[in-house]
Amino acid sequence: MRRTNAVAVADPEVEVDDLTQPGPPRRERLRTEFDFQLPRGFLDEDGTLHRRGTMRLATARDELLPLYDARVQENPAFTTVVLLARVITSLGTLGPVSSTVVENMFASDVAFLQDLYRRINAEGHTRVAVACPSCEPRFEVDISGGRLGES
Repeated sequence: MRRTNAVAVADPEVEVDDLTQPGPPRRERLRTEFDFQLPRGFLDEDGTLHRRGTMRLATARDELLPLYDARVQENPAFTTVVLLARVITSLGTLGPVSSTVVENMFASDVAFLQDLYRRINAEGHTRVAVACPSCEPRFEVDISGGRLGES
């Protein structure tokens, strides 16, 4: 029996939904890095404030390796610190972001980064639906950061 509608998918950038549509498949790039701006910022030893950074999508390895870290085994709450240090690819003009940098961040910035991590890894985006309390129209806001008034 010959199938005329069979399609072999070899390209991970092609969305499955696109295969049901007539015509050539639409190609979308998988977004793997997300820029952010910390609410307060990390103050380094020289007094420089670092607020803008980039976080990448986590891999299974990123989530597994902290479990073997002695600091995490001693205190499971340290998992967040080790995990964030693995996925933050840049922060201001700092070199590689280490767990020491994350440890010394303000609690509000760590909470922001935890929420960003959850959004990009579980939900796949940094947008949130909001409604104006006065006139009630709904719209989306990108919570990854930026200047006031930007979305």
